[in-house]
Amino acid sequence: MQARTTVRVHGDSEHLASRKTVLVTGGAGFLGSHLCERLIADGHDVICLDNFFTGAKQNIDHLLAHPRFEMMRHDITFPLYVEVDEIYNLACPASPIHYQHDPVQTTKTSVHGAINMLGLAKRLKCRIFQASTSEVYGDPSIHPQTEDYWGNVNPIGPRSCYDEGKRCAETLFFDYHRQHRLEIKVARIFNTYGPRMHPNDGRVVSNFIVQALRGAPITIYGDGSQTRSFCYVDDLIEGFVRLMNSPAEVTGPVNLGNPGEFTIRELAELTIEMVGSKSKLTFEALPQDDPKQRRPDISRAEAQLGWQPTIPLREGLQRTIAYFDRFLSGRTGT
Repeated sequence: MQARTTVRVHGDSEHLASRKTVLVTGGAGFLGSHLCERLIADGHDVICLDNFFTGAKQNIDHLLAHPRFEMMRHDITFPLYVEVDEIYNLACPASPIHYQHDPVQTTKTSVHGAINMLGLAKRLKCRIFQASTSEVYGDPSIHPQTEDYWGNVNPIGPRSCYDEGKRCAETLFFDYHRQHRLEIKVARIFNTYGPRMHPNDGRVVSNFIVQALRGAPITIYGDGSQTRSFCYVDDLIEGFVRLMNSPAEVTGPVNLGNPGEFTIRELAELTIEMVGSKSKLTFEALPQDDPKQRRPDISRAEAQLGWQPTIPLREGLQRTIAYFDRFLSGRTGT
């Protein structure tokens, strides 16, 4: 495995850190591209791996010329042989419109992908991070959701390819940890938003912003009373890094999300207000197994990582609206 060297990070900072080679699967996606940026800023070498099903080259265009960034086109359902010091496994379509496009492949990405990345980590004896999801809780019967809650998931519904795939991936991570003493870090990610979200992924934040900017009707599924908690991407990436750098005994799962809770209708109305749009609300039938409520208990993240989100919804939405305004008008910028 590549030897680690000591480098300066954060420009003129006198702080010294261990320089590592880090693999980020799904690195050209929404979260992955922000993580790649952060790792480079922290002084590491980054191998960004993506099959570009939902990831986009424009998310990482600004990194391609960086001497410590390397792009690799690969699907993690196939084995991978590289030499790295750490692995962040983010690869998987994460919105219903994408993961339901090919549900068998979605399950394979979670399960076969986990097996391949865990096998790589075992061979290299390196630490590995799994981007799990609040969807392991399904349509929760307890609120807010704590990490010891086993969830309420339909194993045979249209969302199951993602929900159960991620649950199986967690099983594999903890079995590798127990059986092979592999150092694992499992984060359960709640609703996250920010620049570089896919404009057509069907998620409420991107949907509402794009519709409002276009002056189109704002589509709400159900009556809009279902709740979600929205975490800005920069806060989430800070949680990723803190979890990866935590002591070996901190395996997770750890909830990472913003405990501020809003109804879908409140989000729609706030988006219309902030955009200054004349869009009207329209209502359609609620999809099968759509969770009625979602809010993280982040006590574990606060205690073990010293982490909590800092960016309020209005501020984060302002940044995200500005990004989509540039994107839809054809202007560049990340």
